[in-house]
Amino acid sequence: MQILIGCAKDMTTTSAITPPLVTEPRFQKEANDNAMQLSRYDADQLQDLLCVSTKLAKEVHHRYQTFFNDDNHPLAAILSYHGIVFRTMGLEQFSADDFKHAQQHLWITSFLYGLLRPLDAIKAYRLEGKVSLPENGMIMFDFWKPRLTDLLIESAKADDGIVVDLASAEMRQLFRWQDVESQTRVIKPDFLVAKDGKVTMPSVWAKKCRGAMTAWILQDRLTDVARIQDFSYENFRFQGCDKGEGNPVFMKE
Repeated sequence: MQILIGCAKDMTTTSAITPPLVTEPRFQKEANDNAMQLSRYDADQLQDLLCVSTKLAKEVHHRYQTFFNDDNHPLAAILSYHGIVFRTMGLEQFSADDFKHAQQHLWITSFLYGLLRPLDAIKAYRLEGKVSLPENGMIMFDFWKPRLTDLLIESAKADDGIVVDLASAEMRQLFRWQDVESQTRVIKPDFLVAKDGKVTMPSVWAKKCRGAMTAWILQDRLTDVARIQDFSYENFRFQGCDKGEGNPVFMKE
């Protein structure tokens, strides 16, 4: 099965973990073109474009000004993102074989790089899906749709035809999602919290569960999609399916 997760806005350029190998991103040329366009903006323009603070805009400006420098060394994508999903994966516990297995079964969405395998070497950046770059003539969501849809479908069909969607709803806008659903079997788990008679979907818990489930599927070498129901994390347990077998629900009481 192929697992889909979203990138994180928080990034790092160093890691104590040494991956078994690094690879070149599938859309390196597109990423370079995007970064070159972004390098032409000053900090104030990036602040408006990305809707970030003045301090963060200066940091992002520096990232793009030094993006192509020889001393700006790339890092494996799975080690570059520092958001909750990635921190919860417990990558320090991954063996070399775990990383190599992840390389064959995990996709990470990226507004700059499109789709990444875990060991693809990338540089720190910041970009949003609704940003339109001059040479692209369209927002990043639309720029990537024709490129990423076919790639995700092809990789799923080359595997077992299953996509486990552990990305946020926003990331589905990078694909012609109806095409993905019509040509693959999509499993979309939901993670809910029941408290005081109310059921909610707290963002932090959802991100933690996505990271934990990703690591569990990869490290257990899961091949039987029905076994997803066996997943548990911090008292989240399978409660049934909401909208058919493709939507397993896990709840924390």
